[in-house]
Amino acid sequence: MAISPDIHILDCTEIEVKLSNSNYEGSEVIKDDDGTRRGYKLATLRGISGDTGFLEEIKMGSIKQHDLELSREMVIKSKMLKAGDIIINDRGFISRELLNYLKEERKIDTYIPVKKNMEIYEQAVSVAKEQNKWVAHPNKKRKNQSIAFVTSLGCHWGSDEPKKDVELNACVVYDSKKEEYFVFITTDLERSAKQIVSTYELRPEIEEDYRQIKDFWRLEDFKSTKHNFIAFHIVAVLIGYLYFQLYKSMEEGVKYAGKSLPVAVKNYVMEGSKSVIIYSGQYFAIFGFLEFIQLYSTCGTEVKKCLDKILAKV
Repeated sequence: MAISPDIHILDCTEIEVKLSNSNYEGSEVIKDDDGTRRGYKLATLRGISGDTGFLEEIKMGSIKQHDLELSREMVIKSKMLKAGDIIINDRGFISRELLNYLKEERKIDTYIPVKKNMEIYEQAVSVAKEQNKWVAHPNKKRKNQSIAFVTSLGCHWGSDEPKKDVELNACVVYDSKKEEYFVFITTDLERSAKQIVSTYELRPEIEEDYRQIKDFWRLEDFKSTKHNFIAFHIVAVLIGYLYFQLYKSMEEGVKYAGKSLPVAVKNYVMEGSKSVIIYSGQYFAIFGFLEFIQLYSTCGTEVKKCLDKILAKV
């Protein structure tokens, strides 16, 4: 099965540990509007294929690091990105230099929302109001929103080297209920307002992925405070999650598409013969179910009581 995504999503998430435990190697404490917490930060690059996101690259760093600082080198050197691809970022990755580099050097287009205190935001909203060519938002769930297309905004977001600044177009979104404007820009000058906002709306699904990984896959359930064990745990969990996503995209696993791990496990019916694994300390043994029953029948009462716990789960 060959999977070569042409849409990628860059994101960061915090990996929290117990605030009062300073023994977690390499962990740091951060305090902001969301409270005080201890931990690390994880940058991920995901490829989108159909309705599924596949982990492509990760980088772990300090919880104090800015999202862009942590992930910049990973993106610049990524072997998963190829000419003609697009990358969807959020406001934490706003960088004119990175946007220019991806477009000019690697022929990769960026989609990103801009902040309200930026000149390009103010100009885009001003032009959209003046042109007054609003149309309904393509997402039928967003009944209170309308969109407008604004072109040639590159000069309103300059870098230290203006000659290298690539052109930018935008989709301006107006929410009549909140009376707010949102501006999404892109270096892909062939896309309409509808295409720009529809592309960016692929991004929120990554938040659900993170929730599943943390809640169901126990990403933050560390058994050691040593940094190498923590890193190994994170990598192992993410590899497991990747394989689960890959399996769901195959013919054999399509029945699990759209289902989380707990649901899949609950409904799983084992096919074929069962095996029983018994371990104690550094020793273990694997028995076929029939072999285990035969062994069980020869054991004394005390041993049977120990094995009953295993038998109850088979």
